[in-house]
Amino acid sequence: MGTKQYTGSPEDADLRRADSLAREIFSDVANKWALLIIEGLGDRTLRFSEVRDAVEGISHKMLTQNLRMLERYGLVERTVHPTVPPRVEYTLTGPGRGLLATVDAMCEWTHRNITHIDAARHRFDA
Repeated sequence: MGTKQYTGSPEDADLRRADSLAREIFSDVANKWALLIIEGLGDRTLRFSEVRDAVEGISHKMLTQNLRMLERYGLVERTVHPTVPPRVEYTLTGPGRGLLATVDAMCEWTHRNITHIDAARHRFDA
């Protein structure tokens, strides 16, 4: 098995890379916990325990993993204050607030269509 040489244009290569990166980001960010964390943070700065309280049902481990992932993608900023014990706060970055607008739009869509969705689910399950 050999390595294939890419023969497309540099612009095509950039588009392929962007598509691949988008799929990776969406795969990670479009999970229920990440979206609930983004919604929970909103326009606020919260400590870890406050984020956990805002996201009902999330475990300590899942919250930690998702906050780290969101920080890795530059959607959440983590600030450690040099106090004893250390105070750690989380806030959405500019891109995180942009994604919050999308999450809010999805929630609004759900509210507008809940009756239709419930009826369709009932028909399907019958």
